[in-house]
Amino acid sequence: MQRPPTKPALRTKFQAVALLVREERERVMADDAANSLQRAKKLERLDGLGSLLARTAARDTSLLQLLAEDARVSDSAHALKTEILRAAGRDAPPPPPPEPSPLSVEASNQVLPQSVLSRQRANPFLAPDFEASAARNAQPARRLAGWELLEPLFRSFEQGASGAPSCMPLPAARAVQTPPGTELMPHQAQVVAAAANGHRSFLLADEPGLGKTAQALLAAQAAKAYPLLVVAPNVVKANWAHEVDIWTPQRRPTVVHGDGDDVDGFADIMIVNYELLDRHVGWLSSMGFRGMIVDEAHFIKNKRSKRSQHIIAVSDRIRATNSQPLLMALTGTPLINDTEDFRAIWEFLGWIDHKAPTSALMAALEDTGLIPGDPGFSAAARSRVIDMGIVRRRKIDVATDIPARRVADVPIELDGAAGRSIRAAEAALVSRLVDRYRATLKARGADGTADEVDADVVRRVAESELKEASADSGADNVFTMVRRIGQAKAGLAADYTAQLAHNVGKVVFFAKHIDVMDQAERTFADRGIRFASIRGDQTPKAREKNIAAFVNDPDVSIVVCSLMAAGVGLNLQVASNLVLAELSWTHAEQTQAIDRIHRIGQDEPVTAWRIIGARTIDSRIAKLIDRKSGLAARALDGAPDDDTDDTNVQLEAMIGLITDALAANALR
Repeated sequence: MQRPPTKPALRTKFQAVALLVREERERVMADDAANSLQRAKKLERLDGLGSLLARTAARDTSLLQLLAEDARVSDSAHALKTEILRAAGRDAPPPPPPEPSPLSVEASNQVLPQSVLSRQRANPFLAPDFEASAARNAQPARRLAGWELLEPLFRSFEQGASGAPSCMPLPAARAVQTPPGTELMPHQAQVVAAAANGHRSFLLADEPGLGKTAQALLAAQAAKAYPLLVVAPNVVKANWAHEVDIWTPQRRPTVVHGDGDDVDGFADIMIVNYELLDRHVGWLSSMGFRGMIVDEAHFIKNKRSKRSQHIIAVSDRIRATNSQPLLMALTGTPLINDTEDFRAIWEFLGWIDHKAPTSALMAALEDTGLIPGDPGFSAAARSRVIDMGIVRRRKIDVATDIPARRVADVPIELDGAAGRSIRAAEAALVSRLVDRYRATLKARGADGTADEVDADVVRRVAESELKEASADSGADNVFTMVRRIGQAKAGLAADYTAQLAHNVGKVVFFAKHIDVMDQAERTFADRGIRFASIRGDQTPKAREKNIAAFVNDPDVSIVVCSLMAAGVGLNLQVASNLVLAELSWTHAEQTQAIDRIHRIGQDEPVTAWRIIGARTIDSRIAKLIDRKSGLAARALDGAPDDDTDDTNVQLEAMIGLITDALAANALR
């Protein structure tokens, strides 16, 4: 055994043997024909096997998850159980039947948004695609007909690895026209070029920080894969819409919330989270999508889960109506426990169905001239699957492509009561400021409804508001707003951090307030993720112990840090990813936090993921902080002077709120 992780083949054997021991114990206990001595001897032998299994699990406790009541028994584990039972002369139980497609059952909670109905009525017929029909009627397998191929294909990624990276041959990067202010990195341009050349299915398994979202959106543009469906975790749903605006601003995105009452049925790109699929799968399957992107595709590894069935059902419908749809699965960790985790992803991509490879992969396997019993089959089969569209690059592999340090914003929607309360409080704050502005103009004898904004009065109102806020007047102000936004973001930021740690290993989590740190730590504990904590109220000994745990213990994947207590004097370069759960008021504090991992000796590019509350003052503050970074560059590095305003972020935020509100009122 190696720890961590345990090899997939051993996990399969462990699950099969453990389940057999459990079932045999139940059979022996229920055997009324055996006397007590016979029963005791059999139970003693089973206890011996149980001890061996327990010692094995003690070395890798994640094996215990394979024995949970709701644990999925992989097809390979079921096959091994069957083989052992038959060798013992026992009747093996049949495999569990596949669950029916979610599209074959009328779901009671299905919805049809009005705007989607309008689109369907405007274009009720999908154009027939005869090439899709021809592809489904391709020549059947000849030499490999009758062979069980899926299990050998999964095993080939254990047995056929030659040390070569799991990455399909990609064309040379070529110039890609991107919007002003954006630039595609060479490794990103290669995937876009592959899509432009006609490749249409990708398992994009690049490490986080290498720009999978931009690659997917520009690949869709190159493939003309509109309308496009994006399925993503709830925490990054808003970020997808943000990235669409950055990389393909000529395309209109819409985000599906709840029952879809505000969805734009005529949008080019529809973005939905996994949890809402069961409600919307009906109309999504009939929209005539020409492309589908599944973000964090390891979420569908359990083939029997509803979310996996919905994803596969929609992709089946897309392939049935289009000969060359673009299908992309994005994940930094396509394998979690077993090579069986490939199954649902490959089926979504159309490389396999529930029992065999589909025509394209089968033809590639036929061309090898080998059968599963031949010595070279595993290596050849693995290579053919990779050529179907697996793309895997690590940060260290493309370090020359990407900046040594970058800040990536992750906008998140603040849903539920907390989000509504924050937006209502921000609206009330803006209304109060506008009323004060108009009252000030009237006191000066001016018309408070004048179209032209008096910048001097706006500044005075903002300064007055900040003074009252500093005096803690009790009313909602800019400081309490930011605090409430941080609290509302805490759970989502922790969720994003957990996903990131799952993909890349060690991650540093920074927050300003203790309650945000507490909520994040509860989230990590609930998920069974080990973490360390660095706070201002710790003794020096406790602080050093937590730092050492994060740096030296491979099982401690996250360190939760106070922005004030851990922003200076620490070396955490064992990580190359950092999450800023709350925004600082100064660019310097943000930089100090990032410098905990961006230090001399760091051999990987550093990415700081900044969690932004979408449609709140958070977004405005983030832009102001970035402007201050430009000011620092001009003052210290001689960068071109494009903005001479050096006022503080709080004041600028207040001025922006008032000015935008007055401009919006003038347009009404």
